[in-house]
Amino acid sequence: MKPVSKAMLNDGNSNILPVAFALVKGENAEFWTFFLSHLRQHVTPQPGLLVISDRHNGIKAALEAPDGGWLPPSAYRAFCILHVAANFALTFKGEDARRLLVNAAYANTEVEFDYWFDILRSEDPTMCEWANRIDYSLWTQHRDEGRRFGHMTMNISECVNSILKGVRNLPVSSLVKATYGRLAELFVHKGREAEAQMGTGQQLSQHLVKCIEANLKTARCFTVTLYDRDNSEFTVAETTPTGSFSLGSYRVSLASRTCDCGYFQALHFPCQHALACCAYCSQRVPD
Repeated sequence: MKPVSKAMLNDGNSNILPVAFALVKGENAEFWTFFLSHLRQHVTPQPGLLVISDRHNGIKAALEAPDGGWLPPSAYRAFCILHVAANFALTFKGEDARRLLVNAAYANTEVEFDYWFDILRSEDPTMCEWANRIDYSLWTQHRDEGRRFGHMTMNISECVNSILKGVRNLPVSSLVKATYGRLAELFVHKGREAEAQMGTGQQLSQHLVKCIEANLKTARCFTVTLYDRDNSEFTVAETTPTGSFSLGSYRVSLASRTCDCGYFQALHFPCQHALACCAYCSQRVPD
């Protein structure tokens, strides 16, 4: 079995796209530095990228190298919550505790995070002490400043292992040839899909359109009150289908693209509360 370092991404339609591979002798600091430095130089020179990975010391050393190009503000790092939870489970047994930690990580707001964290603390305070040793910005969504776009795991990287399963034991030349052939076919196919979509005049990806349409259906049941006209701020009350009572109230700012629910900031497209405000004031959906 040949160790393979790889970098993956999601496109606008949530398709998994591989962007770089490297065959290495072993996953240590030297070879992660080799892979990530070439990735930064030749494939991903864009500023502000977020790297989601496990907590491997080799990856940590490579990303923290002064001349690697991966230090803030050029790039940022976050941990895969499944790997954090797996490490957590080595010390604390039980699916319930692990689930509480994952729920806290996925929370979009500090209030929601505190809710799950308080339950975890009531189970065993040492669980929270363990989690607090990791900077919140690295594993929680409410403190990631919107850099994750909702991606909490590195499962997309693991998915490629099944694709390479049939070729990883081939000689190196055959492995490279097979991988190159599959990727060339994939990128041609995805390129044609994108061209066809743009040819119809669509400005948003199909995945984003579906998400916005789903949010619009829910937004019709909300009651909107204008709070600050100059700053496009509103309060939105979620109501029952009959409108008999409120299920919660949220502050929305279309100008700053924020909502108390946290989804607007985390996912970077309008949540159901923001869309209700757009409909209320006949304003176009923010880009």
